[in-house]
Amino acid sequence: MQPMEAVERQSATPSAVPSLGTILVIEDDSRMQKVLRRMFLDEHYSVIVASDGQAGLDMFLSLRPMAVVLDLILPHISGRELCQKFKSAAPTTPVIVLSAITEVADKVLLLELGADDYVTKPFSPRELTARVQAALRRQRKPTLPAVYRFGDCEVDFEKMTARRGTTDVILTAHEFKLLKFFTENAERVLTRGVLLNEVWGYNSYPTTRTVDNQILKLRQKLEQDPTNPKHLLTIYGAGYKFVP
Repeated sequence: MQPMEAVERQSATPSAVPSLGTILVIEDDSRMQKVLRRMFLDEHYSVIVASDGQAGLDMFLSLRPMAVVLDLILPHISGRELCQKFKSAAPTTPVIVLSAITEVADKVLLLELGADDYVTKPFSPRELTARVQAALRRQRKPTLPAVYRFGDCEVDFEKMTARRGTTDVILTAHEFKLLKFFTENAERVLTRGVLLNEVWGYNSYPTTRTVDNQILKLRQKLEQDPTNPKHLLTIYGAGYKFVP
């Protein structure tokens, strides 16, 4: 019998949103395949599924997905060996291991082999999608200069110092983290949900008001006119955008 393989490019609804890219799921449990396929389709990714290691390797080499979600225990080729092969063939493609194995030694080994993250079963769908999206963003993240400048502001993220004009500005560690995420995603509209996941973390439970308050404080410290910002912009109905 041939290993079960499936390809779904988008949901079958007429108003389907264009795919954000293809994610390869390598998992031999048919019920888990359905869960993962539906989860990523709902996030507007295309999904390809392989039931064993050899099929997964063939799909990876022929279709070049943007990310891989990989089970460890697989027929034909193990997840550990696959991870190594994937990273040898395409070092920048994120590989997120999904496994019931919880031992720290296994996690360390997978990270040493090049895995970008390790999620333990049972898992939260919100956590897994957040980790996949975070790995994709890290892969696309531009390299920032040692000192980042915009407007009359100068920020050194390594030394955690900031100036506006000739005046030193005191930012908290979390304000530096939020500002760094904005600079890494300049000109991109960021929803409050994305900011909560990426800056506060999916294990934290602040409200969207927390995001608004933090951005208000950054404006007060960095904008010449906080009531009429030129850099930390509100995109009504969507979120925020940083313009250098």
